[in-house]
Amino acid sequence: MDQRAGSAVERAMTSWLHQERFAGVRDVLRGAGAATVLDLGCGAGAFLLPLAQEPWLNRVTGVEQATGPLADLRAGVAQLPEPARGKVEIIEGSVLDAGLLRGRAFDAAVMVEVIEHLDPGHLSALERAVFAAPAPGVVVMTTPNAEFNALLGVPSHRLRHPDHRFEWSRVRFGQWAGGVAARVGYSVQFQDLGGCHPKLGGASQMAVFVRQT
Repeated sequence: MDQRAGSAVERAMTSWLHQERFAGVRDVLRGAGAATVLDLGCGAGAFLLPLAQEPWLNRVTGVEQATGPLADLRAGVAQLPEPARGKVEIIEGSVLDAGLLRGRAFDAAVMVEVIEHLDPGHLSALERAVFAAPAPGVVVMTTPNAEFNALLGVPSHRLRHPDHRFEWSRVRFGQWAGGVAARVGYSVQFQDLGGCHPKLGGASQMAVFVRQT
Protein backbone atom coordinates (compact mmCIF):
# COMPACT_ATOMS: atom_id res chain seq x y z
CA MET A 1 0.00 0.00 0.00
CA ASP A 2 1.44 3.39 -0.95
CA GLN A 3 1.84 6.13 1.67
CA ARG A 4 -1.06 8.24 0.39
CA ALA A 5 -3.45 5.29 0.51
CA GLY A 6 -2.25 4.39 3.99
CA SER A 7 -2.83 7.92 5.20
CA ALA A 8 -6.35 7.90 3.79
CA VAL A 9 -7.13 4.62 5.56
CA GLU A 10 -5.69 5.97 8.82
CA ARG A 11 -7.76 9.14 8.56
CA ALA A 12 -10.92 7.15 7.86
CA MET A 13 -10.22 4.86 10.83
CA THR A 14 -9.59 7.81 13.12
CA SER A 15 -12.80 9.51 11.99
CA TRP A 16 -14.78 6.29 12.54
CA LEU A 17 -13.38 5.91 16.07
CA HIS A 18 -14.26 9.51 16.88
CA GLN A 19 -17.83 8.95 15.72
CA GLU A 20 -18.11 5.73 17.72
CA ARG A 21 -16.91 7.47 20.89
CA PHE A 22 -19.16 10.48 20.42
CA ALA A 23 -22.19 8.31 19.69
CA GLY A 24 -21.54 6.21 22.80
CA VAL A 25 -21.23 9.22 25.08
CA ARG A 26 -24.21 11.00 23.51
CA ASP A 27 -26.40 7.93 24.00
CA VAL A 28 -25.48 7.77 27.70
CA LEU A 29 -26.35 11.45 28.15
CA ARG A 30 -29.65 11.12 26.36
CA GLY A 31 -30.53 7.97 28.27
CA ALA A 32 -29.78 9.74 31.55
CA GLY A 33 -32.05 12.65 30.65
CA ALA A 34 -29.16 15.11 30.93
CA ALA A 35 -30.37 18.55 29.86
CA THR A 36 -27.29 20.45 31.11
CA VAL A 37 -23.87 19.06 30.21
CA LEU A 38 -20.34 20.07 31.15
CA ASP A 39 -17.72 19.18 28.51
CA LEU A 40 -14.32 19.26 30.25
CA GLY A 41 -11.31 19.63 27.99
CA CYS A 42 -13.64 20.24 25.06
CA GLY A 43 -10.89 21.36 22.67
CA ALA A 44 -12.19 22.86 19.44
CA GLY A 45 -15.64 21.41 20.07
CA ALA A 46 -15.60 18.15 18.11
CA PHE A 47 -18.15 16.74 20.56
CA LEU A 48 -19.62 19.96 21.96
CA LEU A 49 -20.73 21.49 18.65
CA PRO A 50 -22.87 18.57 17.43
CA LEU A 51 -24.13 17.99 20.98
CA ALA A 52 -25.45 21.56 21.10
CA GLN A 53 -27.70 20.72 18.16
CA GLU A 54 -29.46 17.88 19.97
CA PRO A 55 -33.08 18.90 20.67
CA TRP A 56 -33.11 17.35 24.16
CA LEU A 57 -30.18 19.48 25.37
CA ASN A 58 -30.78 22.83 27.10
CA ARG A 59 -27.20 23.92 27.78
CA VAL A 60 -23.66 22.71 27.19
CA THR A 61 -20.71 24.35 28.94
CA GLY A 62 -17.25 23.77 27.49
CA VAL A 63 -14.07 24.16 29.53
CA GLU A 64 -10.78 24.53 27.67
CA GLN A 65 -7.42 26.07 28.50
CA ALA A 66 -5.45 26.00 25.22
CA THR A 67 -5.76 29.23 23.24
CA GLY A 68 -5.66 27.65 19.77
CA PRO A 69 -8.55 25.24 20.34
CA LEU A 70 -10.47 27.99 22.14
CA ALA A 71 -10.27 30.22 19.08
CA ASP A 72 -11.46 27.37 16.85
CA LEU A 73 -14.26 26.58 19.31
CA ARG A 74 -15.53 30.15 19.31
CA ALA A 75 -15.44 30.20 15.51
CA GLY A 76 -17.37 26.94 15.42
CA VAL A 77 -20.00 28.22 17.84
CA ALA A 78 -20.47 31.32 15.70
CA GLN A 79 -21.36 29.05 12.77
CA LEU A 80 -24.01 27.11 14.68
CA PRO A 81 -27.63 27.73 13.79
CA GLU A 82 -29.98 29.12 16.38
CA PRO A 83 -31.13 27.92 18.87
CA ALA A 84 -28.03 25.68 19.17
CA ARG A 85 -25.70 28.71 19.37
CA GLY A 86 -27.59 30.05 22.36
CA LYS A 87 -27.14 26.79 24.27
CA VAL A 88 -23.33 27.05 24.38
CA GLU A 89 -21.27 28.56 27.19
CA ILE A 90 -17.46 28.64 26.98
CA ILE A 91 -15.23 28.87 30.05
CA GLU A 92 -11.49 29.40 29.68
CA GLY A 93 -9.66 27.47 32.37
CA SER A 94 -8.12 24.24 33.53
CA VAL A 95 -10.05 21.02 34.14
CA LEU A 96 -7.90 20.68 37.29
CA ASP A 97 -9.17 23.92 38.85
CA ALA A 98 -11.59 22.85 41.58
CA GLY A 99 -12.76 26.44 42.10
CA LEU A 100 -13.60 27.09 38.46
CA LEU A 101 -17.11 25.64 38.65
CA ARG A 102 -17.87 25.92 42.34
CA GLY A 103 -21.51 26.75 42.89
CA ARG A 104 -22.51 25.54 39.41
CA ALA A 105 -24.84 22.59 38.80
CA PHE A 106 -24.89 20.21 35.83
CA ASP A 107 -26.86 17.09 35.08
CA ALA A 108 -23.78 15.46 33.54
CA ALA A 109 -20.10 16.00 32.82
CA VAL A 110 -18.06 14.40 30.04
CA MET A 111 -14.37 13.99 29.36
CA VAL A 112 -13.86 12.46 25.92
CA GLU A 113 -10.26 11.25 25.45
CA VAL A 114 -8.91 13.80 27.93
CA ILE A 115 -7.47 12.08 31.00
CA GLU A 116 -4.62 10.44 29.05
CA HIS A 117 -3.30 13.94 28.27
CA LEU A 118 -2.85 14.68 31.99
CA ASP A 119 0.16 13.88 34.09
CA PRO A 120 -0.79 10.89 36.29
CA GLY A 121 0.18 12.94 39.32
CA HIS A 122 -2.65 15.35 38.53
CA LEU A 123 -5.44 12.77 38.58
CA SER A 124 -6.23 13.41 42.25
CA ALA A 125 -6.74 17.09 41.43
CA LEU A 126 -8.99 16.08 38.56
CA GLU A 127 -11.04 13.90 40.89
CA ARG A 128 -11.63 16.86 43.22
CA ALA A 129 -12.40 19.26 40.38
CA VAL A 130 -14.96 17.01 38.70
CA PHE A 131 -16.64 15.12 41.53
CA ALA A 132 -16.32 17.39 44.56
CA ALA A 133 -17.07 20.79 43.04
CA PRO A 134 -19.91 20.56 40.46
CA ALA A 135 -20.78 16.96 41.54
CA PRO A 136 -22.87 16.16 38.43
CA GLY A 137 -25.37 13.34 38.53
CA VAL A 138 -23.55 11.46 35.76
CA VAL A 139 -19.90 11.62 34.69
CA VAL A 140 -18.78 9.97 31.45
CA MET A 141 -15.08 9.44 30.70
CA THR A 142 -13.49 7.78 27.70
CA THR A 143 -9.82 6.93 27.23
CA PRO A 144 -7.80 4.75 24.84
CA ASN A 145 -7.63 1.04 25.56
CA ALA A 146 -3.94 0.15 25.47
CA GLU A 147 -4.73 -3.51 24.82
CA PHE A 148 -6.16 -2.57 21.41
CA ASN A 149 -3.03 -0.75 20.24
CA ALA A 150 -1.54 -3.80 18.51
CA LEU A 151 -4.59 -3.98 16.22
CA LEU A 152 -4.00 -0.33 15.29
CA GLY A 153 -0.37 -0.98 14.42
CA VAL A 154 0.98 0.90 17.45
CA PRO A 155 4.24 -0.68 18.71
CA SER A 156 4.29 -1.73 22.36
CA HIS A 157 6.91 0.89 23.24
CA ARG A 158 4.85 3.79 21.86
CA LEU A 159 1.62 5.61 22.68
CA ARG A 160 -1.03 6.48 20.11
CA HIS A 161 -0.40 10.23 20.32
CA PRO A 162 2.75 12.14 21.29
CA ASP A 163 0.78 14.22 23.79
CA HIS A 164 -0.51 11.20 25.71
CA ARG A 165 1.02 10.77 29.16
CA PHE A 166 -0.30 7.22 29.60
CA GLU A 167 -2.63 4.67 28.02
CA TRP A 168 -4.29 2.16 30.30
CA SER A 169 -5.48 -1.39 29.90
CA ARG A 170 -9.09 -2.11 30.81
CA VAL A 171 -8.01 -3.60 34.13
CA ARG A 172 -5.96 -0.52 35.04
CA PHE A 173 -8.73 1.89 34.04
CA GLY A 174 -11.20 -0.19 36.03
CA GLN A 175 -8.99 -0.05 39.11
CA TRP A 176 -8.62 3.71 38.93
CA ALA A 177 -12.27 4.44 38.14
CA GLY A 178 -13.47 1.99 40.79
CA GLY A 179 -11.32 3.70 43.40
CA VAL A 180 -12.66 7.11 42.41
CA ALA A 181 -16.25 5.90 42.56
CA ALA A 182 -15.78 4.42 46.02
CA ARG A 183 -14.23 7.62 47.36
CA VAL A 184 -16.76 10.07 45.98
CA GLY A 185 -20.04 8.16 46.36
CA TYR A 186 -20.69 7.12 42.78
CA SER A 187 -21.28 3.77 41.11
CA VAL A 188 -19.39 3.03 37.88
CA GLN A 189 -19.95 0.83 34.86
CA PHE A 190 -17.76 0.22 31.82
CA GLN A 191 -18.28 -0.20 28.09
CA ASP A 192 -16.04 -0.90 25.10
CA LEU A 193 -16.14 1.65 22.27
CA GLY A 194 -14.85 1.36 18.73
CA GLY A 195 -15.13 -2.38 18.26
CA CYS A 196 -15.32 -5.30 20.65
CA HIS A 197 -12.50 -7.77 20.11
CA PRO A 198 -13.17 -10.95 22.11
CA LYS A 199 -9.83 -10.65 23.92
CA LEU A 200 -8.70 -7.05 23.44
CA GLY A 201 -11.95 -5.10 23.80
CA GLY A 202 -12.53 -1.88 21.88
CA ALA A 203 -10.23 0.88 20.69
CA SER A 204 -11.54 3.09 23.49
CA GLN A 205 -13.12 2.36 26.85
CA MET A 206 -15.85 4.30 28.62
CA ALA A 207 -16.61 4.65 32.32
CA VAL A 208 -20.05 5.91 33.36
CA PHE A 209 -20.20 7.19 36.93
CA VAL A 210 -23.63 7.71 38.54
CA ARG A 211 -23.97 9.66 41.79
CA GLN A 212 -25.59 7.64 44.57
CA THR A 213 -28.17 9.30 46.81
